Amino acid sequence: MIYYFSGTGNTRWVATRIAYMLNCKAADICQMDVEALDFKALTASLTADEPIGFAFPIHGWQPPRIMRQFVSSLPHSIFADRYVFAVCSCGDDTGMALDILGDELKSRGMHLSFSASVQMPNTYVCLPFMDTDPNELEKRKIENAKMRVSDIAERIRRRDKGEDLVKGTAPWLLTHVIGEYFNRRMVNDRKFRVDSDVCIHCGMCAKVCPVGNIQYDSSSLPQWKHDATCTGCMACYHHCPRHAILFGSITRKKGQYFFGAKK
Repeated sequence: MIYYFSGTGNTRWVATRIAYMLNCKAADICQMDVEALDFKALTASLTADEPIGFAFPIHGWQPPRIMRQFVSSLPHSIFADRYVFAVCSCGDDTGMALDILGDELKSRGMHLSFSASVQMPNTYVCLPFMDTDPNELEKRKIENAKMRVSDIAERIRRRDKGEDLVKGTAPWLLTHVIGEYFNRRMVNDRKFRVDSDVCIHCGMCAKVCPVGNIQYDSSSLPQWKHDATCTGCMACYHHCPRHAILFGSITRKKGQYFFGAKK
């Protein structure tokens, strides 16, 4: 079983591809009501040696808040006797994000045996120096990722241990200083707005929001709830067919990307 979170489709592709190669299931945590889950039945449905995986995109060199909340909601030691792995998608590098996940799994009585990263097209566009990748780089990353994912699946099948990550330069600084500030202060929906001259009232933004943070009816513009549930995945922005969703003024001339759009 692989539990995954994905905003723009990169991690969904990685998780479902690995699940197919391992002959197991991939479950979207945003489609799960954890409080209502029968965990006893869930664990009973797993094969005797089935591994447990967690897959997510890197958000500011940390695991996304929604994945951290999911891990903390799991019954203590539920997968303590199983091989546990984690796979993250990232535009460039991971920092020490997987160390954070490993610590949080440990606090829930589980041990992270293996972790790996897969470089995928960039999706974060809310800072002046960040944009989507040029088309050629986007295509090259996806082609390279196909081989990378196959290798990771084989290593999981062998029950390898350790990590295979691109942590970047000064990973502690990236995660615990820059990433900490980013995730505490910049992951919110306060700057989202809609260009009323461009919006076609299709409701796509509300449909793709993984946390249900957007209110919409056909008679008005989409509205963000401002209830601290936004996870900063930018799914609403990237899926908008008219580029009508803006994050402040900085994204007006930035690119859009979601896995499957041109693949």
